[in-house]
Formats: sequence, structure tokens, C-alpha cells
Amino acid sequence: MVKAAYVHIPFCEYICHYCDFNKIFIQNQPVELYLDYLQTEIVRVMQTHDKQELDTIFIGGGTPTALNEAQLTQLMTTISRHLLPSNKNIEFTVEANPGDLSYEKMRLLKSFGVNRFSIGVQSFEDRLLEKIGRVHRKNDVLRTVEDAKKAGFDNLSIDLMFGLPGQTAEDFERTLDLALALDVQHFSAYSLIIEPKTVFYNLVQKGRLPLPPQEEEARMYELLMSRMEQAGFNQYEISNFSLPFMESLHNLTYWNNEEYFGFGAGAHGYVNGMREVNAGPLKKYMALIDESGSPITTRHKVTEAERMEEELFLGLRKTAGVSKQVFKQKFGQELTDVFKSPINEQKQKGLLEEDESSIFLSVQGRLLGNEVFQSFIGLS
Repeated sequence: MVKAAYVHIPFCEYICHYCDFNKIFIQNQPVELYLDYLQTEIVRVMQTHDKQELDTIFIGGGTPTALNEAQLTQLMTTISRHLLPSNKNIEFTVEANPGDLSYEKMRLLKSFGVNRFSIGVQSFEDRLLEKIGRVHRKNDVLRTVEDAKKAGFDNLSIDLMFGLPGQTAEDFERTLDLALALDVQHFSAYSLIIEPKTVFYNLVQKGRLPLPPQEEEARMYELLMSRMEQAGFNQYEISNFSLPFMESLHNLTYWNNEEYFGFGAGAHGYVNGMREVNAGPLKKYMALIDESGSPITTRHKVTEAERMEEELFLGLRKTAGVSKQVFKQKFGQELTDVFKSPINEQKQKGLLEEDESSIFLSVQGRLLGNEVFQSFIGLS
């Protein structure tokens, strides 16, 4: 049963220097035509599924709020008709940039049932925002959060980044001070990862990107965990913190290794045991829908061994870890039998802990999560 849907809007007003998501400058693009094809994809998929089963919808990008009000109305009408359940309240999130989320757009989105924003703040240091290619500034964030509250939103998430070029732990602490003063319900905080085909990747290749040393980045992460705990936020996943009962249901779908729809150019989905990837370029996405009725370019049937591995390296992102009981229910085998060797190895390193009900990362393990995850791949 598929309980989550992701919808991708690839258009942006500008391109951030670190971003490797499927995106394109919105100027002179066939936005309305893309939204027509997106509707076609959604309608065809949902003909064989029940939208009433959905518990969460997430519209990401790109920058969904780069769309104008008429385009947003077109998009939201499609989602309201073909994805949004009519018999229950669900978590309905839109990814937003502080610079282009106007009060009018907020009210429009709320009228269609959107009840959560994920706001791409990244930093409250204007000089760092400029370095990473963001065009909003600190005051834009303050206005956006204030307007969202006025518009009736009481489930707001803020994205932060650390390990940025030229960033110090003191910079990050000032950002945390301002972020925690905003009275929002959720934070996602990620270290900068240099991805191929980005501006930052090219600068690194040329030796022109001054990144903080690993020790300073680790200090920022430790500071993050400490400050969030002091403020009453629960670290329920390596990079995510929430007030009680305000966890992101959509992201938990991924970490719980559950299935989800992926709609739009470049979107990924996981349906009926198949991991699927849509064409990324707009022309190819639309052409495939015309030619075959589906924009999917890659399908992979997930084997039982792969499912077990995914259960581990996705589930261990959660601070609660991987449940032994749930693993046994899903796979009919004991977790500690299937992965006995890597579990013992990572426990000896002090990166993994175990109790009667689950295995989970130690605090030190959260700093070295990728090393732990890698140890579970190719062994089951």
C-alpha cells in the first residue's frame, strides 16, 4: 500500500552553487505545458491506485514557489482532484524559498489544503548566503516566517546547512540562535556535500573553494545536536529535529523503507517493489508520456537481499534505529542473524548500540553514519 506521494517542480529563479537536484531556470520555460503533462502522469498512475490511502504529499523541486499564482493554482487543482484524499487530513508540504513565497501564495496554497512549509533558509549569515548562490537574505526569512504564521500555518520546517565555505562554528551558532528564536516546529540541518555537475564541484576541482576542516564541521554538528536538545527538539533522524509529534511523516516514509509515488521530471518512486526513475529533461519527460504513456526511464525490481540492506542503511538514520520485531515481520528472519558480523564490528568501534528491541547509532556513530551504512551493503 502506497501512502506517500512526491511531486517534482523543476523550475528555479536561480541555481544554488551546491544543488544537484533536477532543475532548470524558469525563464522562457513551458511551465503550463509541463503542468499539463504532470497531470496526465498523475491521472494515469492513480487510475490503478486509491488516493484515499495517501497520508502525506510533498511538493519539492527545484522551487515550487517560483511558480506564479496562476501556475500554482493549476498545479494545486491537479493535486486536489487526483491526489488529495477527501476523507482525512494529511500532512501536505510545499518546499519554499524565502525570497519568492509571498503572503498571497501562502493563502492560495492553504486554500488547497497545504498545511506545512519546508523553508530553504540554509543560513542567517548574509555573506554565506551570497557565497552559496542564494538570493534571499536574513530579513526575507524573518518576513516569510512571520507571514506564514499570519496565514495560519502552525507546522513550519526550516532547512539549515553547515560546513559551508568560510563558515565557522561561531557563524553556525549565530544561525542556530536566530533559527531557534523563530518559534517553528521542525528543523532539517545538513552538512554541505560537494556533488558533481555543480558550481561548487568545479571550484573544488580548481582548488578555489575554502571549506572548513573536518574537525570544525564535526564541531558544528555537535553544537547542532546540543542546542536542539536544550531547546526541546528531539533528534529523530541524523539530520532532523522536531518538537513532540511534529516529525516529518513524509521523510519517515523514506527512512522506514516504505513505498511512495514519484511524479514529475526526474522524480524517483518506489511502487510495487519497483524503484523507478522518471526522465529528467523536460522535453524527454513530455515526449515519453506522449509515446508510451509513462515518463519512467529506469525500473529496478528490489531483491529481498536489497530490501534488507535498505532496511538497515535507511532505518539507521533514525535515532530510534531499526526494530528487530519489524525486521522479523517483514523478512521472516532475525536481524541479528542476517547482519551479525557488521553489527558486532560497528558495536566494537563504538558506532552502533543495541538493546532488546532495536539496533541504533551511538552519538559518535551519528558523526560517522556513512561508514556504518556502508558496512551493511552487499552482505545479506
